[in-house]
Amino acid sequence: QLQLVESGGGLVQPGGSLRLSCAASGFAFDHYAIGWFRQAPGAEREGVGCISNSGDYTSYVGSVKGRFTVSRDNAKNMVYLQMNSLRPEDTAIYYCAAKPFRIKACVPNWEDMDYWGKGTQVTVSS
Repeated sequence: QLQLVESGGGLVQPGGSLRLSCAASGFAFDHYAIGWFRQAPGAEREGVGCISNSGDYTSYVGSVKGRFTVSRDNAKNMVYLQMNSLRPEDTAIYYCAAKPFRIKACVPNWEDMDYWGKGTQVTVSS
């Protein structure tokens, strides 16, 4: 059964850090690029960052560039989102999603991801 399961969300103060994890199962993980998305209350879902299937290419949207880092461990079927210097505007539900793509590239705002996790809440507040 194909699954993506996010974890690691929580409450953090502005300026703090969190690392989100995405555990994948049930598909050929190393054939898929992975994207991280988020959706704040009352807002549309937006892409945050992505990583190629082999982990040798990453891309980020401007609002998180330099603060967020996507990485993956194909041996463990895991993807991570390291979030530093968090701001209140980063508060959202964060999702990981998978797209079959075996090229050294990815797009943070892909619209046609094949598989989605259920999300994990991140709240940045003092």
